[in-house]
Amino acid sequence: MANVAEEAKQGKKRSGHDNGVPHIDQARKELLQDLARKHGTPIFVIDHEKIRKNYQEFKEHLPNVQVYFAVKANSDPEIVKTLFSMGSSFDVASMPEFMIVWENIRDMPDAERQDWIWDKIIYANTIKPIETLEALDHYKPLVTFDNSFELKKIKEYAPHAGLVLRIRVPNTGSMVELSSKFGAHPGEAVDLIIAAFEMGLVVEGLSFHVGSQCTNFENYMQALQLSANIITEVETRTGRKIRILDIGGGFPVKYHPGIRSIRTLARKLNTEIKRLFPADMQILAEPGRFLVANTCTLVAKVIGKAVRDGKPCYYINDGVYHTYSGQIFDHVNYPVLSFKEGETEISAVFGPTCDAFDTITLSAELPELDINDLVYSENMGAYTIASSTFFNGFPPAKVVHINQ
Repeated sequence: MANVAEEAKQGKKRSGHDNGVPHIDQARKELLQDLARKHGTPIFVIDHEKIRKNYQEFKEHLPNVQVYFAVKANSDPEIVKTLFSMGSSFDVASMPEFMIVWENIRDMPDAERQDWIWDKIIYANTIKPIETLEALDHYKPLVTFDNSFELKKIKEYAPHAGLVLRIRVPNTGSMVELSSKFGAHPGEAVDLIIAAFEMGLVVEGLSFHVGSQCTNFENYMQALQLSANIITEVETRTGRKIRILDIGGGFPVKYHPGIRSIRTLARKLNTEIKRLFPADMQILAEPGRFLVANTCTLVAKVIGKAVRDGKPCYYINDGVYHTYSGQIFDHVNYPVLSFKEGETEISAVFGPTCDAFDTITLSAELPELDINDLVYSENMGAYTIASSTFFNGFPPAKVVHINQ
């Protein structure tokens, strides 16, 4: 063990990747390399069988929770199609996302399509342009709100929508906190719901979000208790029932072995939901990351190399303005791995643009690479390619689907 530690200090490491990221087997490596040869690089490979397995795992542990896939996590239409076929509903946060879902149901008869939208889509962005509200009113989906100004807009421009009040809840320990931007203070929630009723609007339910990649499961417990208190007070003061509770997203993905599993969280959620809410309460959830994060792999190519300050530096044809954008916006580290075997050395990996900000990592454990060698990163399905740009003229990775 002492020798390993000494090698690490010197920037050296034994062969293999000792970084907690699951290894892919040789067959998958060969498949990825074959796809790269066929399609060129960079390519973003989406495995639909993994999407189906993730959906089934979620339903296995939370059988009484209706899945509303958060389209913002990865809006590829083929992912929406796969989840639609599994019975998923959808959380959208923009009209383009709404229309991606619409394309999957356009062949339904009008009446059936309208019923499906009413039951299966929630527009979960609490702030909506007037033009969006006018468009949504035609379809009558659920829409969220969290303040009186938005409530007045909905009354004027989308009075036929069903309303869900989003409340602010603890986000402690989540990778991306959301409560500083979204959610009504719990102390204002009842008055906002009553105000909506007095405007002649229909408040269907409450929603909350404990923050993205939540590893502090107590956030959910506190949010459930707050929601139960608000629903009880609304029903006591108005006599009107609230029968939808949207528990949002935040379901953790095992990016590394230290992250607790959904099995543990589901056990807590099922117990608390049964304790706090009546049997006829409809429970919704908005998993995004959980359904797609581990389903996508990026394959890129080394387009340049250098030695800077004694450290090997590799330049690849994808970067933080493209598929690695999740390292900036989503605070996730995606280790850059090599298809080559051999002794590794601490190396820097940069993206292709003329911007020093386009730095993927300064501490990749890589063997010596040559120009045109391939590298890959796993677990890149959520909040990555969805944020890709054409900065500096470099296009996003080509999307390749397998196991559809």
